[in-house]
Amino acid sequence: MDQDAVSAISRLKFRYLRSLDTKSWEEFADTMVPEATATYSEYLQFESRDAFIAFMRNTLGPHVITEHRCDHPEIDVDGDTATGTWYLADTVLIPAHNMLLRGAAFYNDSYVRCRDGHWRISHTGYERTYEVVLSLSDLPSLRLTSSRWGLIAQEDGIASVERYPGAAPLRREPEAG
Repeated sequence: MDQDAVSAISRLKFRYLRSLDTKSWEEFADTMVPEATATYSEYLQFESRDAFIAFMRNTLGPHVITEHRCDHPEIDVDGDTATGTWYLADTVLIPAHNMLLRGAAFYNDSYVRCRDGHWRISHTGYERTYEVVLSLSDLPSLRLTSSRWGLIAQEDGIASVERYPGAAPLRREPEAG
């Protein structure tokens, strides 16, 4: 087994997940070859990296908080190509829709070692083992107290607050009264 390749592919997958959750779209794009494909169901298929990234940018923009964790990799290397199966656990929080999604799946990826020596994803996709959706209204004690994208808790639930990167944190003044 090519341990160096397995290690490099593992780091690639972790960078893919981190750049997805931090919405670092240029870095996310660099984890894939331009002709990369993605399949998430018979209804959600992409024939290029650009189409896939455009979809992710649109659906998982700053109004959505995500956490993707993969472990238990099974990576098989054959020269300059490889395949990998990963166990995924993910959380998606959509405050504007008062929604929390939790799920698990098995990713099935294909990789290729590019001319620059770096591994990149040539195909990705997963098949869900389960997915649950909760209304945040069902969790009256839930408060979002911090978010990279300016989402904060308010007395009547979680709300999006306009905030520009680098701006000072929002502070509430006590009401006179």
